[in-house]
Amino acid sequence: MPATDRYSARGRFLAVTCLAGLSLLAGCEKKQAAAAPPPPKVGVITIHTQPVLRTTSLPGRTASVMTAPIIPQVSGVILKRLFVEGSDVKAGQQLYQIDPAPYQATYDSAIATLKHDEAALVADRAQAARYKPLAAAQAVSQQSYDNAVAAVKEDEANIASAKAAIETARINLQYTKVLAPISGTIGASAVTPGALVTADQSTSLATITTLNPIYVDVNESSTTWLRLKQEKDSGQLETTPDGSVKVTLTLEDGSTYSQTGKLQFSEVNVNESTGTVLVRALFPNPQHLLLPGMYVHAKIDEGMNKDGILVPQQAVSRNTRGDAVVLVVNSKNIVSQKVITIGRNIGSDWVVTGGLKAGEKVIVDGLMNATPGQPVSPTDETAKYAVNGAA
Repeated sequence: MPATDRYSARGRFLAVTCLAGLSLLAGCEKKQAAAAPPPPKVGVITIHTQPVLRTTSLPGRTASVMTAPIIPQVSGVILKRLFVEGSDVKAGQQLYQIDPAPYQATYDSAIATLKHDEAALVADRAQAARYKPLAAAQAVSQQSYDNAVAAVKEDEANIASAKAAIETARINLQYTKVLAPISGTIGASAVTPGALVTADQSTSLATITTLNPIYVDVNESSTTWLRLKQEKDSGQLETTPDGSVKVTLTLEDGSTYSQTGKLQFSEVNVNESTGTVLVRALFPNPQHLLLPGMYVHAKIDEGMNKDGILVPQQAVSRNTRGDAVVLVVNSKNIVSQKVITIGRNIGSDWVVTGGLKAGEKVIVDGLMNATPGQPVSPTDETAKYAVNGAA
């Protein structure tokens, strides 16, 4: 065969071989395209607003409404103790008896002085009355009459002073009966009969504490307090008809206190060192279960957020900065990540305070299969999670 014919046949063979190779490559690409996996399936819920009770749980301590240390107002020896330690006492009830003998003697002496001054007044008035016409007739000197009138006025002053002395002696005699200034529970006695006490001493004889009702003091951050005030003023939070704010307690052992309290007031100044505001609640305490100084957790019902948003806890994770994040699906079924702010939990849901709005679709199932920027095949599972309030 001529050389030209051999080269021509080889060219045709190579061309056919290349075409066959290209056909095979195109077939492989079609097979690979046909074998690409479909978008992963995920379960989503559609967010919408609903009424959510806004509460805040804060640690605090109980404090007595009234506390009265018993301080003697006169000096003397204690003769009797007239109460049982740890018992309830009433205002005005006698607690101790201080020896009244010296005060009784002072009182009796003041009365005797008064009677002496009253007798002197009678005599001096009579003398002044006799001297008046005699002085007019110049039968006695004017000086004698003036002295008689001055003696009457002096007697009147002495009587006033004696009456004041009697009142002072009566008060001191009454103070020998040490009375309860308030009603409440009295603690241990610091003295026993026979002990010498002094007026206005620094050490109290005992202390009375009012236990029913009782205060619970908590400290709330000023930023939270400011946000709540703004939400209430704008109408986002609805309070009770009477405007009161209810408070419930969890005790140190984890049990719930049976009585419900009400918020009394908040401090008007912010603590500069802690950035908190003192909030005080008043609780009934008929069984004296709460004692001053106990550590408790108070849950404050701050109001109803009529446009609240809840999301299942399993849908929320944390990014590297510690922010709460969720995965959302847009109208083109593309996944994106959103940073949200969350508050307390209600059951298995988080209360969302920012970052989400009604109508958005949040992934709750298949989170491991969802990648931001990639498409997914969402299935609406709103009804499934409606039990927890997420829908």
